Amino acid sequence: MAGSIFSPLGSCSELEKANCHPLVCLLCHEPYQHPCLLDCYHNFCASCLRGRASDGRLRCPLCGHPSVVRGGTGLPPVDRLLQFLVDSSADSEEDVQCANCDRCCTKAELDTMYFCNTCGQPLCAPCREETHRARMFARHEIVSLSKRTKDIHKKCPLHEEPYIMFSTEKKSMLCINCFRDMQGESRAHCIDIETAYMQGCQRLDQAVMAVKELQTSTREAIVLLKAMIEEVRNSASEEEAAINSLFSRMQVQHEEKEKAFKEQLAHLASLLPTLQVHLVTCSAFLSSANKAEFLDLGYQLMERLQRIVKLPHRLRPAQTSKINSEYQAEFARCLEPLLMLSPRRSMVGSAGGIGPGITGTNMLPGGQCSKTLMVPSCPPTSDKMSTGPMMKKPTMHRYISTKVLLAEGRETPFAEHCRNYENTYRMLQTEIQGLKDQVQELHRDLTKHHSLIKSEIMSEILQKSLQMDVQIAAHYSAVEMMRSVFEEVWEETYQRVANEQEIYEAQLHDLLQLRQENSCLSTITKQIAPYVRSIAKVKERLEPRLQEPQEPKEEQAQMLLKICDNNEVEPRDASPGSNKGASASPREGFMPKDTSGDPSPKSKDCCRGQQKSGAESATPKELVP
Repeated sequence: MAGSIFSPLGSCSELEKANCHPLVCLLCHEPYQHPCLLDCYHNFCASCLRGRASDGRLRCPLCGHPSVVRGGTGLPPVDRLLQFLVDSSADSEEDVQCANCDRCCTKAELDTMYFCNTCGQPLCAPCREETHRARMFARHEIVSLSKRTKDIHKKCPLHEEPYIMFSTEKKSMLCINCFRDMQGESRAHCIDIETAYMQGCQRLDQAVMAVKELQTSTREAIVLLKAMIEEVRNSASEEEAAINSLFSRMQVQHEEKEKAFKEQLAHLASLLPTLQVHLVTCSAFLSSANKAEFLDLGYQLMERLQRIVKLPHRLRPAQTSKINSEYQAEFARCLEPLLMLSPRRSMVGSAGGIGPGITGTNMLPGGQCSKTLMVPSCPPTSDKMSTGPMMKKPTMHRYISTKVLLAEGRETPFAEHCRNYENTYRMLQTEIQGLKDQVQELHRDLTKHHSLIKSEIMSEILQKSLQMDVQIAAHYSAVEMMRSVFEEVWEETYQRVANEQEIYEAQLHDLLQLRQENSCLSTITKQIAPYVRSIAKVKERLEPRLQEPQEPKEEQAQMLLKICDNNEVEPRDASPGSNKGASASPREGFMPKDTSGDPSPKSKDCCRGQQKSGAESATPKELVP
């Protein structure tokens, strides 16, 4: 089962502390023995994976990702990079015994031990002076024991000549004979060992920065998912307390969403150890490998890091954390087309009155009501809809009256008008409700989740709001134009028209209220827009990877080359005290410096300043995961 190795996650720090050692198998919790690399870049011992393959596929015990197994062994290929680190760690931890006096040397005393390459035996300091003092041992090659382990790959195994070149085309080191045997076109891709080492360190540094960015995004995604899981739980508790009759359906939604989030969380949890292990692996590899070993295995490491970054990672929630339990309202909306009704807000009448804001004292002679429209705090944008004579408030009987009027089935002009009005109003109200839900979702993401909201989304909402304003104004004008037609009919039969007039005024009120809601929606959206842009700018400064490229890559490269050339020319025109630093090799501008007192070269700041603005740049051998 994917993720079954881990216990329930408490925090990202607990996960990193539990499985952060890059040389310990996650299954047997022992140092790696013949580590095998799966397609998901998880490593396990060969003995731990033996017998798990089925039909040529091996499912990862950590994340469940299937890996194709080739060959009759039923095991993935051996990870040479990790095997090198395991061997280097084992060599450094073993006690060394002097070949002459059998004196054991601990790990702390390795600097005092020597190794005779001619004899092939380790020697302590006293034995080196005593046994190799004679003239016959004068030509023996004696080196420090710690240096001996890093000089193994200095000679070509084919010609027994030292490596002097590196082929950027084949990613392999060359001796003088290998270089002579190459074709003329391939020789153009050969550079010296020092240059290849510096270029490799720079490329590895870029790959490590990409993995660090992915690690940061993964941690943020884990925190976001855990926050959304908590939000789902809180929402479930509120819904359970409020609507007991719908608790069972809500619980089903809660379990499904929590399961989906936990599956995605398990996927990201299995990704985080991989990123941690590879970052620690890079640091250990740079500190353990010499230049030859780096050029032998470094490009495999860089290629692996690039592939890990390019793998599809689900860093964003696949669904929202909102639990919907308004099934009664949904059922009522489904019945509206059958009953020819439109959803309205429930209106509560005042005590002793006919409707909200309408009392018996407001009645005029002749049975007509003097009803005043209470305008909300958000003013409408159209003067035509906000000015004019006294607007009349709809009563609480408006919805029932409309239903009864349409149920009579009379073919009257007002009944036909009501049918057309209901269809148009339902469409406008649905679109307004969609915009309201969208703004509410953006407001929640901005305040609770602190998510980055694109300004294009805000512009799109404002554009839709303006379009809705035009449509509502046009529909309001069309309904207003029908007043003269209906007034002629109302003069003939007042008993029937009294109900129709009340419905008509309610329709105008609904449109005005809808218009005002849209105006409030536009006002709120305009108020949120500056904060969105401000947060977006801060987010881009804190995370340069979110910035959109302003120039093509070729133009950026040319600009960097010009800056680097200018920085190399400036020291030549400086004072005589700085001539010593200017006469150094240009290659030293890219060499990693360990001395904290010397200022870092300008060329290094120019080439890496854009990637590491606001943070201290690390040398290739000081990578901190």
